[in-house]
Amino acid sequence: MSDHETTTIDVAAVRRALEAHGQEHLLRFHDELTPDQQRSLLEQIERLDLDELAGLLGAHAASAETAGLPDDLEPAPYHSRAEAASDDEIGQTHRKRGLDLIRRGVLGLFTVAGGQGTRLGWNGPKGTYPATVVTGKPLFRCFAEQVIAAQRKYGITIPWYIMTSPQNDAATRAFFTDNNCFGLLRQNITIFPQGTMPSVDAETGRVLLADRDSIALNPDGHGGAILALRESGALDDMRSRGVEHISYFQVDNPMTRIVDPVFLGLHAGATDSSGEMSSKMVARRSADEPVGVFARSGGRTMVVEYSDLPPDLAAATEPDGSLRFIAGSIAVHLISVAFAEQLAGSGTDAALPFHRARKKVPHVDVETGSSVEPEEPNAVKFEKFIFDALTLASSSLVLETDRTDEFAPIKNGRGNDSPATSHQLQSDRAGRWLEAHGVEVPRDAAGHVDAQIEISPLTALEMEDLVAIDLPRLVGRGEELVL
Repeated sequence: MSDHETTTIDVAAVRRALEAHGQEHLLRFHDELTPDQQRSLLEQIERLDLDELAGLLGAHAASAETAGLPDDLEPAPYHSRAEAASDDEIGQTHRKRGLDLIRRGVLGLFTVAGGQGTRLGWNGPKGTYPATVVTGKPLFRCFAEQVIAAQRKYGITIPWYIMTSPQNDAATRAFFTDNNCFGLLRQNITIFPQGTMPSVDAETGRVLLADRDSIALNPDGHGGAILALRESGALDDMRSRGVEHISYFQVDNPMTRIVDPVFLGLHAGATDSSGEMSSKMVARRSADEPVGVFARSGGRTMVVEYSDLPPDLAAATEPDGSLRFIAGSIAVHLISVAFAEQLAGSGTDAALPFHRARKKVPHVDVETGSSVEPEEPNAVKFEKFIFDALTLASSSLVLETDRTDEFAPIKNGRGNDSPATSHQLQSDRAGRWLEAHGVEVPRDAAGHVDAQIEISPLTALEMEDLVAIDLPRLVGRGEELVL
């Protein structure tokens, strides 16, 4: 049988499947393509789960999402960091339990790094963006140095799993190779792309073509991490290494404490934790801060997206004036490997639901073949959110932390959560650490450190580690200091 005949049979079978789901337009330009382009398009189509897509379109695209908030919604309880990490017997128990688990080698690290640096004016994966105050170390190096320091401190090997997107997977791999994996052993780093979903026309439900030979695809959201861990073999690798708990964090926060004994000890042993999935929070700085909010319904912890929280609830206060729904999610979790395996299941679908969002998606007009750059949202994208797994855990705890300790994300070019605000928070934390060891640090009228101070994780993973470091007596106003 010739290659041409094989292609014809494949096209016929694919066409019948598409016609059965009203998506036959995807082959509109097939006959005009080169053989390589035809093969590529057919492979993309065959990877589509047309039955799943049809179900999503029926449940979501036909009408607006109208699911309301539960009537019994209340703020989620949380553990105070000060109490959880205190020097009393309970605090020391949490820390000791976490340290024991770390030293047993049961912790693996998982970075969600599928984003690009476009909003920052950066041409490349967000993880390659220069993030530190003085030396401009990229985000990936910030985490790599934490891994190296933790391995030295605890005498273990910590495997690192990094989820990219199809858009930045090759560039991320090249960046690690070019930087010699920042001194880490390559065999302990696993890089894999997350899954994708087709973008569909918001009015017709038809899958959009990005070009004549390619489907318009979008990453399936950070909730797709669970399925990607299984499909990539990462969960199997964790099992083979004896990893029991996954430290989950996103790539845009250089101050994330990726190995945290207190958090791990609480997650694995606190009476209000099933050890399946735990989270960190910071106090929301205002009613309109764009972060998800930890809440509880039916005894289950959940995250309500800030855009879904009604203004009256978002602004509701306690008698002391603090926000009632104060616990803001910083996308830092601990997830047991057993729970991740349970969520992923044994089939092709995971337990987490898809959400829909209207977006502007460039595409090819299937009638004229011309490129379309929409000025208004024209498409529906389907994504999963990792925090939806919280409601599936039998019990889930939340640990408070301070944004000046662990939350300095770099998301926007200017304003809040920008390089400027992140750099100030990094300097503020470094200054506070130095002051705790008797160093005089200048501050401005608002109380912020008036210097640029950068402390590498290789120097100190936490404030107490500075006791062994030769420190200056004082830091000059406006000085740049790297330790």
